[in-house]
Amino acid sequence: MNTKKTVRNSLKIALPLILGGAILYWMYRDFDFSSISDVLLHDMDWTWMILSFPFGILAMVFRGLRWRQTLRPVGEDARASVCVNSIFLSYAVSLIIPRVGEFARCGVLTKHEHTDFAKALGTVVTERAVDMVLMLIMTAAALLLQVKVFGSFFSKTGTRLDDILNTFSTTGWIVTIVCGIAAVALIYILLRQLSFYNRIKEAVHNIWLGIISIKDVDSVPLFLFYSIGIWVCYFLHFYLTFFCFDFTSHLGITCATVCFVVGTIAVIVPTPNGAGPWHFSVKTMLALYGVAATNALYFVLIVHTVQTLLIVVMGVYAWIRLAFISPADKTAAGTTDATAAATATERKKN
Repeated sequence: MNTKKTVRNSLKIALPLILGGAILYWMYRDFDFSSISDVLLHDMDWTWMILSFPFGILAMVFRGLRWRQTLRPVGEDARASVCVNSIFLSYAVSLIIPRVGEFARCGVLTKHEHTDFAKALGTVVTERAVDMVLMLIMTAAALLLQVKVFGSFFSKTGTRLDDILNTFSTTGWIVTIVCGIAAVALIYILLRQLSFYNRIKEAVHNIWLGIISIKDVDSVPLFLFYSIGIWVCYFLHFYLTFFCFDFTSHLGITCATVCFVVGTIAVIVPTPNGAGPWHFSVKTMLALYGVAATNALYFVLIVHTVQTLLIVVMGVYAWIRLAFISPADKTAAGTTDATAAATATERKKN
């Protein structure tokens, strides 16, 4: 049993790394990495990259504050500093094992705030449901923008859709299919895990409390502000990097929106920070907007690497910061929880 568990845990770490590594190897197998230093030092405007950092950090701060809101209706009142730093840490942990950061942040709250782990996990489900709705809205908007752009492109150049599809090599189609299969496999695994929780009555009850907690948050407008703010900041974190390079600075917000949405969908594939699938999808979209293949490879490699390093830095900061945050007093926490639960119950009655 222990051997099976060890093998399973090893595969959870190894397979995402292998998948992401294989895609990156295929994309960069003939790439001249010695030219990267010249691009970084002479051809790139670091001002815009640095200006993008606050938006990446602010997105995580908003996520932490929104999470704190969703915890209150289920009787868990956590400190804002713990919630925010747990988000910083969760992003960094997910670089090692994709998606495990969601469990890590719940563990941080359990340790520092004495929250119920299942309830915290339930509120994470709430967050993901809201994010899914917003992502679907963005996807629909991007598709409309994409149809307009492609329509203009076809009318000006006479290029047919068949010609664009033919630009994909056999290997390119294989990578696309593999990413699709991996995404389906992830959904299947998550559904199986959900069915497992459904067999545990108490856990299901707590998760359900988390799902329905959105209607009981203390300020729905503030919750919506945080939710929209998260994605606006994510977008600006990405969009500003377009101005770092001459070959993307002229593409405009439409191209950035389409690339952002496609890249966000690609991150569903379980690799560390979407490495591989994100590179492939964004590079492909940039190519459709006329960016040369080599330049597109520069863009996705530099932007993803720098933004991943930002996540690492914030994760290290959170790890150090949490070490100096004392665990909440259990008695005081219990009183606060009871008060929060009573408030939520009273709100329901009204």
